[in-house]
Amino acid sequence: MDSVRNPFAPGAGSRPPELAGRDAIIEEATVAIQRALLGKSVRSQMLLGLRGVGKTVLLNKIEDIAQQAGHVTTSAEVREKQRLSDLLAPRLSQVLRRLSLVESARRQAHAALRALRSFVSVFKLSYGEVNVSVDAEAGVADSGDLESDLTDLFLRIGEAAQAADKAWTLLIDEIQYLCEDDFAALIVALHKINQKELPVVFFGAGLPQVAGLSGDAKSYAERLFLYSAVGALDSEDAKRAIRQPVEAEGEVITDAAIDEIIRQTRGYPYYLQEWGYQCWERADEGQPIEAAHAARATIEAIRRLDEGFFNVRFERLTPKEREYVLAMARLGAGPYRSSDVADALGETHQSLGPRRAQIINKGMIYSPGHGDIAFTVPMFDEFLMRKYPPAQ
Repeated sequence: MDSVRNPFAPGAGSRPPELAGRDAIIEEATVAIQRALLGKSVRSQMLLGLRGVGKTVLLNKIEDIAQQAGHVTTSAEVREKQRLSDLLAPRLSQVLRRLSLVESARRQAHAALRALRSFVSVFKLSYGEVNVSVDAEAGVADSGDLESDLTDLFLRIGEAAQAADKAWTLLIDEIQYLCEDDFAALIVALHKINQKELPVVFFGAGLPQVAGLSGDAKSYAERLFLYSAVGALDSEDAKRAIRQPVEAEGEVITDAAIDEIIRQTRGYPYYLQEWGYQCWERADEGQPIEAAHAARATIEAIRRLDEGFFNVRFERLTPKEREYVLAMARLGAGPYRSSDVADALGETHQSLGPRRAQIINKGMIYSPGHGDIAFTVPMFDEFLMRKYPPAQ
């Protein structure tokens, strides 16, 4: 069919598979956004799931909802080993400059900018990235303690948003890359904002271990956040995610083709989109997409995933880390016992601890239960077996 019309192409405009079956999460976010504008207490939300389930797409959708509701928004993605102060400072400057344009909030926004200047100075952040042309305010956000200073800063921003009759939505993706101290500081600041009932709402997204990390950082985090699991789509939602874009273009896809796509993708949204894209490319215009098209699509979809989605992540691992994940994959489908991986490598569970921790820190594996490990990328074990097939 016409590649230009392919509804599964990135940015094609149809509802992406990542949003199918996510109505409850979107509704919860919408209510929190509306409550913040009304000055009512809100519960921040964490979207947790494996790679390829659509957490980032959901965050983008939530940001759109917040902007349409009149919120000032800040979105960011944490890079591995990035400090929270470096991540937030330039973005907070942008928020405050927008709030300073509102006459009723000018004084509060100016005070918040002075607090930001103190924050930038005490944490020695780059002025090339953060241009704050006001004098610092002594005694505010200048202690050098991130928990205290970030709280001061968030309170000032919340007060400026309140004075502007607006709300501020902060969205942070890949939050598992925050170090424990930074995570704790963020939780403390959000907790204080919540206590003051200022119009601020936070949405984070990350891998499944984030729930445990937040609890480790601050014990009251479980009361502060609503943890929303974002997983593979069930059969009915997966069928709609494939059928709706095709039929919206006036074309037809058979039940057999959809069943084959779901069998191959197991309902993971990123894979559904890739298989849908490849099926569309292989069908003739005006003719139904059939199971044969899905079978041919599988060959190309797997090739593209192996060369891109999977391999990009594999290449980030050191040789010893690759040895570890390959040992996992050779045990079959996960989750895996850490002790079994150690036995496979001929080493002790304790000696492999640092290596395992490094792979977790890189976001490649996580611990779904005590003593267990699993891949954060669905079907990664199958990729490894294709790349390094067992010796015959």
